[in-house]
Amino acid sequence: MFTWDKNWEVVIGLEVHTQLQTKSKIFSGSSIAYGAEPNTQASAVDIALPGVLPVMNLEAARLAVKFGLAIDAHINKRNVFARKNYFYPDLPKGYQISQMELPIVGLGALEIKTESGTKTIGITRAHLEEDAGKSLHENFHGQTGIDLNRAGTPLLEIVSEPDMRSPAEAVAYLRKLHSLVRYIEICDGNMQEGSFRCDANVSVRPVGQKEYGTRTELKNINSFRFVERAIEYEVERQIDMLEEGGEIVQETRLYDADKHETRSMRSKEEAHDYRYFPDPDLPPMVLEDSFIEEVRITLPELPDAKKARFETELGLNEADAQVLTADREIADYFESTADATSADTKTVANWMTGELFANLNKAELEISDSPISSAQLAKLLDRIADKTLSGNTGKKVFAALWDQEGEVDDIIDAKGLKQITDTGAIEAIVDDVIASCPDQVAQFKEGNEKVIGFLTGQVMQRSKGKANPQMANQMLREKLS
Repeated sequence: MFTWDKNWEVVIGLEVHTQLQTKSKIFSGSSIAYGAEPNTQASAVDIALPGVLPVMNLEAARLAVKFGLAIDAHINKRNVFARKNYFYPDLPKGYQISQMELPIVGLGALEIKTESGTKTIGITRAHLEEDAGKSLHENFHGQTGIDLNRAGTPLLEIVSEPDMRSPAEAVAYLRKLHSLVRYIEICDGNMQEGSFRCDANVSVRPVGQKEYGTRTELKNINSFRFVERAIEYEVERQIDMLEEGGEIVQETRLYDADKHETRSMRSKEEAHDYRYFPDPDLPPMVLEDSFIEEVRITLPELPDAKKARFETELGLNEADAQVLTADREIADYFESTADATSADTKTVANWMTGELFANLNKAELEISDSPISSAQLAKLLDRIADKTLSGNTGKKVFAALWDQEGEVDDIIDAKGLKQITDTGAIEAIVDDVIASCPDQVAQFKEGNEKVIGFLTGQVMQRSKGKANPQMANQMLREKLS
């Protein structure tokens, strides 16, 4: 766990750029599909040819409102687009269309879990804007290539209050936000492809000081691990500098994951540096109450509500409920399995968090790519519940399902795994074990309870795992009492 001199307080705010799941760009009809050849998805609007005009993508507005409703935020019915002026090769217009004074989403909040309990993180705003293009430096030998496919991609920039006080809290907030935008299906959350990326504003101040320290901004961090490590490094750097009598410069810094360090990119701009002014080509966007209510109806059950229901109605403990609701596809898989099996919900949770997750992690697969469907897992749990299989032979069937060797009942028949529940057959094996293990039998009769586990194991071994272990255990106790 990361620690620092407790004479200092860490202050962190995050700006998260969330790529909205529309089919086309925010102000043009160009596709935003990932992986296209460079500059094949850039229209006349995207490259800012003279005389072209932007047209607002209504779907982007709908997704932004959906997010605002999910965090119980104020929705600005009248919101305005502005020009954010700066000059960079991958910004063809020389300005970015964004929102400044009147963003689409106002004040909201998210709750996170910390070591000391639940904490509310304020969300200042979430505004719509277009993405810039991409500068390419590989394979150009002293030159820079420009790919404008991404220019105009719709983004929702989600800006938090500076409410986080440790790198761990920042990661907890980021994970919660990542889960939420995927739950409500406004973003695929793919950090490797840049669909969900984070800028972290970091400062430190002496404990007890009300005024914030000078902040630095860490740009475009694309993994939870790197966010935590970047903030850790920056906190240590700032504290060391201040304790040595130096001053923190307000600037934008880049985190180098290979060297585990941050380095200066440029001085940090303020709002006035961008010379914001309302975009004359885009009128104010006015949202009707009916539009907002239509969006509200599309909201799914949100993660916190689902977690509470899993605990109160389905009887899961908090840890299992937290794991099984962190991702919507995992939650859906759990509910589909639980609905289709006679096994109890705790058994379903145990098999998912145990066997299923272990295999998914080993194969580096998402649950959507699982070789075992929820229906197949439900059938397997039914066969354990109705005593056709023991827990151990159930794991053998699970492995065969994972290798796609067939359906549950076919695998049981093909491998001869059906559990022996015939009392006569089990009694014969039990009698054989008692006869061949006189020392252990004597120990049990002298009061050594643990020996019964060994004897039951012998029954299971001699039956090649097919005997019902509960019946074997009970029969041993009856015969030895």
